[in-house]
Amino acid sequence: MFKVVKNGPNRIDVDFSGKLDSDDMDIALDELFNSATNIEHGCMLFRIQHYELPTLGAIGIELSRLPEAFRFIRKFDRAAVLTNENWVKKASEIEGAFIPGLEIKAFNLDEQTDAEKWLSN
Repeated sequence: MFKVVKNGPNRIDVDFSGKLDSDDMDIALDELFNSATNIEHGCMLFRIQHYELPTLGAIGIELSRLPEAFRFIRKFDRAAVLTNENWVKKASEIEGAFIPGLEIKAFNLDEQTDAEKWLSN
């Protein structure tokens, strides 16, 4: 499951669980990129439950759309990741260290209030 909701003028919320194949990845990226229209200095809130690595086909789709992904990422300053999976928390924060201009912080699923407070600072 991958669901994107625009939550105000400069914020998007993403709910994700399960595994993405190539078709799912293409649809998910379309939703994600389209949701960022007119966003500047935005923030994202990701809720990730039961994450499974995507299929090789899905990774291929993601790689083929890297130029769009880089344009998308530049629209955001912060991303909060809500998950109870420790390896996803660590991976998210490591990813944030490699993306200039984007700060990523991970929280437990039950810390949404703290995550939203951090996003709004």
